[in-house]
Amino acid sequence: MNKRRLINGILAIIVAILLGGILYLNSLMPIITGYAAKNMCSDVFVSGRKPADVDSIDLNFSFIRYTKNEVNYDDSSVVSHFLWNSSEAIYRNGFGSTLLRGITKAELENIKYPSGTGPDYLQDTIPWPLGDIVKDTVTSIDRVKLAEISRQLVEENAYRGNAFAFMVLLKGIPVAEAYKPQFTNKTRFLSWSMAKSFTNAMVGILVKEGKMDVNKPAGLEEWKNDDRKEITVNNLLHMQSGLKWNEDYGARSDVTVMLHEKPDMARYAYDKPLEHEPGTVWSYSSGTANIVSYLIRKQFTDDSSYYSFIHTRFLNKAGMPDAVFEVDPSGTVVGSSYLYATARDFARFGLLFLNDGVFNGERILPEGWVEYTTTPASASGDAYGAFFWLNRDKKLPSAPEDMYMCEGHDGQQIFILPDQQLVVVVLGYSPQPVGMDCDRLIKDILAALN
Repeated sequence: MNKRRLINGILAIIVAILLGGILYLNSLMPIITGYAAKNMCSDVFVSGRKPADVDSIDLNFSFIRYTKNEVNYDDSSVVSHFLWNSSEAIYRNGFGSTLLRGITKAELENIKYPSGTGPDYLQDTIPWPLGDIVKDTVTSIDRVKLAEISRQLVEENAYRGNAFAFMVLLKGIPVAEAYKPQFTNKTRFLSWSMAKSFTNAMVGILVKEGKMDVNKPAGLEEWKNDDRKEITVNNLLHMQSGLKWNEDYGARSDVTVMLHEKPDMARYAYDKPLEHEPGTVWSYSSGTANIVSYLIRKQFTDDSSYYSFIHTRFLNKAGMPDAVFEVDPSGTVVGSSYLYATARDFARFGLLFLNDGVFNGERILPEGWVEYTTTPASASGDAYGAFFWLNRDKKLPSAPEDMYMCEGHDGQQIFILPDQQLVVVVLGYSPQPVGMDCDRLIKDILAALN
């Protein structure tokens, strides 16, 4: 009798474990298929890549590698299937690709990007940095060494990882540019979290225009009756909001749920409860960046003005007119993660900050904004500024302490070295834990300076 009860107990435990596993797998389904659909749609219709290439590199991990992705070129959509679940993403001109969450395809397709957001110049016909005609006047670098670094990085993966594109600016001038064969200087690459730094720049522009004050409370209506009303824009930019958040990419977490299940990413983030007093604890949060993105949207009376602002007062002025800042289903730019731009665009962005917010002779960011951006958040251990990473903690020991960086998932990097007047861009697929040996890369580039 006792033996039968023991066997029944063991069987019950096994069934409970299996049932729990199935329920957890079911909860992962929208994330698995959503990740595949969204990224395949963007890579095909924004970046112009081949689906087989995306499947074999970008989507070849974990459960994602088992998805079946159907690309429909007629309506610019992708449907991704895994077991009993599927997700669909659609591409729209100007908006990029958006997962269908809480909205129908017809409803999204009825929302049009405003006209008149294009630049008043042609990049192929005007000089760098606004255009693409480069007059090389830099002599203070060993070109042979730099060419060898480029070759080893892109062709041989000698710095670990898998670099798709590489670019170096010295004194504002391109001195190195290299791509894997399937990519060109016209390919738009996914920023991942480098988008946060672009969100920083949009706040800076609004500060310059007197429309935002980083030291004032964020002013969200949803926070007015509790302690969250004390959270300032500065707290958000410094990742010290105090809001509860889980940024674990390897499981079902706040960040994976937000990016792949929620139609309004900012609302999902700002609905989180307060866990710490604002300004006292540093905690990296993509949700925080999307709250800031929503605050930017709130500065405009209508969405047409909001989307026009992104191009006419930011991207066009900084030589990045073809960059695509994707939106969530609610229409807010995904300021945490979803910017697509060329390697040259990312280099131009680095140049904007290297030149203290001035680009092509025009001040875009307010005076003092770069200094504010690179001042460490009080609780970050000198590792983080305002939506930029810092090297004051010597994370890269071979690089100078005043270097600061834009960093994105899977190895997207913009390194800005003020004293050396260097901007280094590396884009590709270099997931952790191995990643890319960026310390060695920066060390070798510095050694090539004359």
